Amino acid sequence: MLETVQRLLPRPVRRYILHFETAIEEAVARFASAMPEGAWVLDAGCGECKYKRWFSRQRYVGIDLGIGDAAWNYATIDAVADLGSIPFRSGSFEAALNLVTLEHVREPALVLAEILRVLSPGGRLLLILPHEWEEHQTPHDYFRYTRYGAEYLLRRVGFEDIRIEPVGGFFRLLSRRLLNGLQFFPPLLLPLAAIFLGGPALVFPLLDGLDRRRNFTLGYICTARKPS
Repeated sequence: MLETVQRLLPRPVRRYILHFETAIEEAVARFASAMPEGAWVLDAGCGECKYKRWFSRQRYVGIDLGIGDAAWNYATIDAVADLGSIPFRSGSFEAALNLVTLEHVREPALVLAEILRVLSPGGRLLLILPHEWEEHQTPHDYFRYTRYGAEYLLRRVGFEDIRIEPVGGFFRLLSRRLLNGLQFFPPLLLPLAAIFLGGPALVFPLLDGLDRRRNFTLGYICTARKPS
């Protein structure tokens, strides 16, 4: 129900309220547009394959262990697989995605090493990580990442040309947390809560430029490359 409402929001409104989700979609769109037609793309931890539509020109392959969310439909994935042991030959893919998934694996360095292995030389990775986020898909929720932890893991397994961008700052984070707070109110009090929490939540993103260091952020969009 909530996802349906989110999809119906006009794009500018959705980007303003759901900044992290929209930033992910825009990053995926840029990543896909830079991939040549016919390139093999691995979505490692694809869930319901909701990002597949951006890769209509490429050969998209989605793999997932299928245990993250009992309400999800995993019927469209191409392979049920543990990301710590990806069932494809080395060098099989020109690009790979790992989107808000690395927090759900117990051995993140092993997973990144496996993604590196199945990439061809010069292959690109789009990695998106949460920083300030609630527990989700429990009990399979193990880590949160800083930009320094992300760079450490990527360099440790052998990636290069690493770029890491925070998604929003303190005031966008505060806005999102206020909106999250609405879930704790019973229906009878929800209109009142929407006034006291929702009002400020809609104003705070306007102040986000004040946080120039972006130490308070929802997450990170990372890109990296396998050495040629």
